[in-house]
Amino acid sequence: MKLFIPILAGIAFICMPVFTVARQAASAAEATVESAPYGDVIVMGMEVSPSTLISALSTDAASHAVGSKLFTSLLKFDRDLAIVPEAAESYEVLDDGLRLRFNLRRGIRWSDGNELDLDDVEFTYRFMISPDTPTAYSGDYKQVKEFRRLGDWSFEVVYEKPFPRALMSWMMDILPRRALQGEDLRTSKQLRNPVGAGPFQLKSWDSPAMIMLKAAPDYFEGRANLDGVIYRVIRDTSTMFMELKAGKLDLMSLSNLQYVYRSVEADFASKFNVYKNLDFSYTFLGYNLRSPLFSDVRVRKAFALAIDKQDVVDGALLNQGLATIGPYRPGGWAYNTRIRDYPRDLGKAGELMAEAGWLPGEDGMLYKDGRPFVFTLLVNQGRTERIKTAVILQSQLRELGVEVKIRVVEWAAFIKEFVHTGYFDALILGWTITQDPDIYDVWHSSRAFKGGLNFIGYKNAEVDELLEKARGTFNLEARKQYYDRMQEILHDEQPYCFLYVPYSITALNKRFQGVSEAPAGIEHNFIRWWVPQNQQLYRNFLQP
Repeated sequence: MKLFIPILAGIAFICMPVFTVARQAASAAEATVESAPYGDVIVMGMEVSPSTLISALSTDAASHAVGSKLFTSLLKFDRDLAIVPEAAESYEVLDDGLRLRFNLRRGIRWSDGNELDLDDVEFTYRFMISPDTPTAYSGDYKQVKEFRRLGDWSFEVVYEKPFPRALMSWMMDILPRRALQGEDLRTSKQLRNPVGAGPFQLKSWDSPAMIMLKAAPDYFEGRANLDGVIYRVIRDTSTMFMELKAGKLDLMSLSNLQYVYRSVEADFASKFNVYKNLDFSYTFLGYNLRSPLFSDVRVRKAFALAIDKQDVVDGALLNQGLATIGPYRPGGWAYNTRIRDYPRDLGKAGELMAEAGWLPGEDGMLYKDGRPFVFTLLVNQGRTERIKTAVILQSQLRELGVEVKIRVVEWAAFIKEFVHTGYFDALILGWTITQDPDIYDVWHSSRAFKGGLNFIGYKNAEVDELLEKARGTFNLEARKQYYDRMQEILHDEQPYCFLYVPYSITALNKRFQGVSEAPAGIEHNFIRWWVPQNQQLYRNFLQP
């Protein structure tokens, strides 16, 4: 499992981290490799197609989810979220974390037959820091002062100052030097048909609606028990649910409506296990701080006072989530429990709007210099709960005297034409919540550029300093103080209105065995999932 970089949670997706089975508990014990037969395919539902299969070049969850099965990394999280070697045979943390030493595992093969070696690892590092690479994740690798080869299979990276998330940054997918060197990243076939060294290889991506992966025959950790994975892109969740019930899908992320009202039906419960837990993501209302509508902090605070988050959770999520106040998961060590959210108070909200120059007209709406407060709220297609959230916010803000126009945009266009360009008033989006609380790439002023993760244009010198200090020490108590203060500033300045952390709810066909719950989620041992031979549905999948 690789949860180490900020990813836009723009789609309802599959197998998010899950701790607890809600109903119909999964198989009690993991199958051993010896007892698990090979064969069959798992068909997963997803609402949008990946933008690319090279995760370093994408910020969307779909690209990372599919790409993670095609590549390998030096390190990974185990089932308990401990960092363990993957493509590295071993690693050492030296000089109080200022030096990391890796010994690379031998015998790992790329899908083109070549051996993965130290040239590939160094190429990946230099690829990440190159100004010619259109990646949002270069910051972590620019912390490295020196990449030092110690031989054919060992290397060190040296840091000038402590960098607590250093180990997590080396969970990046290792890229194939021979395949990518000299390639034009705008047109390279590697974007859609990459050479990888992961447990699966691309079988086909001929249609935007279907991606097929096949088990890599010589994967270094042992061939996956399943012959393959099929991703079906179905933009309508109701249609996806019908396909699940009809047996044409094996796994999907359930909507709250489907979970509350449909998954309790006897026929459904007899065929599917349902897993539920607080998700590792949050949803927010983000403002374009370059817009004159939202550059005034008093307006953003007024919105916070006009919005009833619990009403949003109840109405849009059917109470399947928690209202939140910041960028960290409630219950996590970095979450600031001292912050109390703004209570809904339209009177105070109106006073703040008046201070900012927005006064009510005869029709009850707010005006400034003769112009009404009207803005467009963007929501990506395929996320029913976000569209419902937008409608609820529209109603709540109208009570303040603000007119909200909702525009639903297809995901690829949403990212390319609006998020990356900064061409929006406000939007509803989500971020994954990473295992390390370093969110430099999302909130530091230096990341506020077109295509950067700080796409709202937030700039605060104290937040910059706190982020820099927090990523420059291993002292957990000090980091906690820095992140607590940062959350206080974000709460006061409201560049986002942090809305909620949803529950992750996944339905999986009961024919899949070896599924094991863990802090890292049910996919932590995905390559060891298996299906009894008398229940296998897909034959000859590995045939050309």
